Amino acid sequence: MSPTTPDSAKHGDPLLIAGRSYRSRLLTGTGKFRDLDETRRATEAAGAEIVTVAIRRTNIGQNPGEPNLLDVLPPDRYTILPNTAGCYSAADAVRTCRLARELLDGHRLVKLEVLGDARTLYPDMTETLKAAEELVADGFEVMAYCTDDPILCRRLEEIGCVAVMPLAAPIGSGLGIQNRWTLLEIVEQARVPIIVDAGVGTASDAAIAMELGCHGVLMNTAIAGAKDPVRMARAMRLAVEAGREAFLAGRIPKRRFASASSPIEGLLE
Repeated sequence: MSPTTPDSAKHGDPLLIAGRSYRSRLLTGTGKFRDLDETRRATEAAGAEIVTVAIRRTNIGQNPGEPNLLDVLPPDRYTILPNTAGCYSAADAVRTCRLARELLDGHRLVKLEVLGDARTLYPDMTETLKAAEELVADGFEVMAYCTDDPILCRRLEEIGCVAVMPLAAPIGSGLGIQNRWTLLEIVEQARVPIIVDAGVGTASDAAIAMELGCHGVLMNTAIAGAKDPVRMARAMRLAVEAGREAFLAGRIPKRRFASASSPIEGLLE
């Protein structure tokens, strides 16, 4: 969906990416759905405003005569986030982003993803850093998928990435938040949005990410692979909203022993 206006955003809790304001903190992928209609319905149920698109796997106009994703998720309603899924080198990732810019009439916001291993789909951080530097120098607004290394996340921010996207567990694994302490360290040192990308399996995982202070969550498999993708999309939307509210509210400290919910002072003898 197009960014909110400053007036509407300032009354809520907007997600700010590259100077643009969004109401939703849930970003969704567009792959693995049964068909484009299911993609549309799940995206709507999620309330997503930013949707990521694998340029190498999805038709957004490069294949005339084939079903076009932009017909069901039009750019005047959604911010399209081209990604470099399937790229295993900085050169391939940069080339893919430039293709996306050409297809989307100068679009600059991209999700950088450079993989290092076909089995785990873990990112190759050497190639990721190299690609990020080249893309930022070329005028792209880069959201970078990366490992949960606080030092490397800081380096991506220093390069000029507009958002850093550490994994919570391997892509598509559904293992949930396996690294909450490193995520917490990344969030606490960051000056750009930190968006959990990969590993979420169900709504409670999304809530935990948000309770840690992450600024958003991106997911695809957890929704598209569910028995009822549209219902799961709705659950994820509520979980992200609840987790963010809990973070802003501030949880009580954990204690070893009971703490009475009703005060005991002044009780009648």
